[in-house]
Amino acid sequence: MTSLIPRRGLLLLPLMLLAGCDLVVLNPSGDIASQQGQLIVVSTLLMLLIIVPVIFLTFFFAWRYRQSNTTAKYDPDWDHSTQLELIIWGAPLLIIIVLGAITWVSTHKLDPYRPLDRLDADRPISSASQPMIVEVVALDWKWLFIYPEQGIATVNELVTPIDVPVRFKITASTVMNSFYIPALAGQIYAMPGMQTQLNAVINKEGVYDGFSANFSGDGFSHMRFKYHGMDEVDFDNWVKKVKAESNSLDRTSYTALEAPSEREPVRYYGKVAPDLYGAILNRCVAEGTVCMDRMMHDDANRMKVEAAARSFQSKGNLSRVAEIDAAVCTSSTNLLKSN
Repeated sequence: MTSLIPRRGLLLLPLMLLAGCDLVVLNPSGDIASQQGQLIVVSTLLMLLIIVPVIFLTFFFAWRYRQSNTTAKYDPDWDHSTQLELIIWGAPLLIIIVLGAITWVSTHKLDPYRPLDRLDADRPISSASQPMIVEVVALDWKWLFIYPEQGIATVNELVTPIDVPVRFKITASTVMNSFYIPALAGQIYAMPGMQTQLNAVINKEGVYDGFSANFSGDGFSHMRFKYHGMDEVDFDNWVKKVKAESNSLDRTSYTALEAPSEREPVRYYGKVAPDLYGAILNRCVAEGTVCMDRMMHDDANRMKVEAAARSFQSKGNLSRVAEIDAAVCTSSTNLLKSN
């Protein structure tokens, strides 16, 4: 009898380990993450409607038609049952249809690019309200958060007020990462030269974990930050504290910050160059580098000129081609001056 106790303990060990798990995904503090958690629960329950009966019937049939049960009906020539066919095919088909409908609706409703229409299930958002903007840059191996409306920036610390819609604009400096705060919303990839978005809101004050959910090199495991949800008064005081810092984030200081490093402490920048995020996104932080948007604009203009040239050359109207070329050059020159 005593020899069975250690074996039973080993069987209960996985349950004991699970008891210490942080189920933040199913008990989040943000409305988007809450809806995503509900979607996981509903989908799991629907799938269990098939899995549980199948497992039960597997054991039931094995027991019911065991060799020693001589009372079970023996019918070696049986090959078809309309009732069983309806159950076997009908039930999974209905569940697939329901799952498909839920997926269709939730895919559009929880689209990270879609502006929020509510703070939570009981509080809608006015269509005229504007979200707070936070620009997120994944560096090696740390996170940079720029607040363009407040004119400040932080490293490895993110703060937003509760019950305020936030639009995160996300990019990366070198390699792909994934911006993930389980309590707030699902993960969104950060890619160099591209911008992704996340619209979300935090509904409870607290300190939450954020990290990269995509392997990006040696320092990936330490690429973590703390996300603080504060009331608006505390958030305003925090902004004032950051603004009081003498550090300024411009292209030169960003270039130094961009160098790979691990376990970076929290840093505050009281001033931020207004064009810095655009330069990071378009990969033209270094002086003399052509920005990607400028390059694409020039390429588009060149293609227009070449297309027009081919068209007019076929008609023998070379003077008109020269006029179009001059007009495009003038437009590009004016645009460069305005920038």
